[in-house]
Amino acid sequence: MKNKDDNGTGSGGDEGGDENKLIAERRAKLAELRRAAGPGGAFPNDFRRDALAGELQAAYGERSGEWLEANPTRVQVGGRLMFKRVMGKASFAKIADRTGQIQLYLQQETLGPAYEAFRGWDVGDIIGGAGLLFRTRTGELSVRADQLRLLVKSLRPLPDKWHGLADTETRYRRRYVDLIVSETSREVFRTRSRIVRYLRDFLDALGFLEVETPMMQPIPGGATARPFRTHHNALDLDMYLRIAPELYLKRLIVGGLDRVYEINRNFRNEGLSTQHNPEFTMLELYLAWSDYRDIMDWVEKATRGLADTLNGTLELTYQGRRYDLAQPFPRVTVEQAIIDNNPGIDPLSLRDLTYLRKRCDQLGIAYHPDDGPGKLQIELFEKTAEAKLLDPTFVYAYPVEVSPLSRPNDADPFVADRFEFFIAGREIANGFSELNDPEDQAARFRAQVARKEKGDEEAMFYDADYVRALEYGMPPTGGLGVGIDRLVMFFTDSPSIRDVILFPHMRPEA
Repeated sequence: MKNKDDNGTGSGGDEGGDENKLIAERRAKLAELRRAAGPGGAFPNDFRRDALAGELQAAYGERSGEWLEANPTRVQVGGRLMFKRVMGKASFAKIADRTGQIQLYLQQETLGPAYEAFRGWDVGDIIGGAGLLFRTRTGELSVRADQLRLLVKSLRPLPDKWHGLADTETRYRRRYVDLIVSETSREVFRTRSRIVRYLRDFLDALGFLEVETPMMQPIPGGATARPFRTHHNALDLDMYLRIAPELYLKRLIVGGLDRVYEINRNFRNEGLSTQHNPEFTMLELYLAWSDYRDIMDWVEKATRGLADTLNGTLELTYQGRRYDLAQPFPRVTVEQAIIDNNPGIDPLSLRDLTYLRKRCDQLGIAYHPDDGPGKLQIELFEKTAEAKLLDPTFVYAYPVEVSPLSRPNDADPFVADRFEFFIAGREIANGFSELNDPEDQAARFRAQVARKEKGDEEAMFYDADYVRALEYGMPPTGGLGVGIDRLVMFFTDSPSIRDVILFPHMRPEA
């Protein structure tokens, strides 16, 4: 257990006897504050800071001590106490705000009773101070405080500064503590915000319109996934949390909004993994008068632009492997990817149902008796090829059987004009030329309903209103869905999707 006056940041963070003792000590200090300050006085709300640590470092970090002395600069700073060192009649403290840390130099002679009170404050407390900027003998930019106040008493000790929250699950459950002690974690979520801002700016510059579509839908559509169900009391209607905004966005294309996008939260009732969270963020866009090849070009351009904006380079490292985004992104068909990653497979039998079943049986790949050759192709691809697609790669020509909203290829109706974009062995984006034939779409919906009736919980519903919308006519359109969480994983070198979601879904604590 760290001594409260040394340079640590508290206990190791385990819920044990030591921590319970520290919490009890802090509660006793708060009780004393309440007695001394009266109702509400223990949590004052009248202190206002006028400077942030990072801004002070940027503005005065290169100024000499002589310059600071000749140009007195008074500041009011506030933040969380992260370090304290008491040395008799003088002490040092460091406080952290959203931009960084700044040091306070405290003297008993100057502060009087406030100095004595400071001796009993704890790392984790939120404090405010005011004074002139100066440089210490070691050259550190600091505030020589002539005012000091305790604003919020922290009742729980922070984890040890050298180890942080060592338990990964605790980091996810107590993200608020993770953000306090980990600059790395804070930077991940700053980068996430920059990624979303870049994508918005990119699309806005191309004349796209950002829109919002329903999150509760009477018919879940736009993807093959198991939905979450809820109930609308006023309408006495079962509804579903959306699995995708696709069918609503394409209704807008029918309505004449030729370029639309939505950065949306989707909900899919599926398992948890390093790549899956039941609630996740997607960018979904639709561009009239385009096809899937135009969308692939857009993805390649946007990925490079994002890398350059974030890092100033097209070379980066993810989980120890180097990636050069300046190289052209390969484009391979699903069937070619299967061939490349399955030595000895017969290329001429990739659409033969009997052969594909035998091959899946040999590899221990489960399938449904009603699955056709297209579905078995995708099972083979996902189990044998997907994880090996490390460099940015477009895989296209997906079977129509697994692409119920995609336009079939004119030259080869077995496949759709659809692609998926992979980096580091995981799907980042899914795009295609949209199916705009209402009669074909109706038939595809009916086939999906048949699968659902046979027990496929991820199969689509029949959406009569969407078919009706197509009957008014939708121009040729390219569409795209980008998994924001997985994109952030790549650009922040994060191994798990939970590292890039502020509050990932987890089982309740015991």
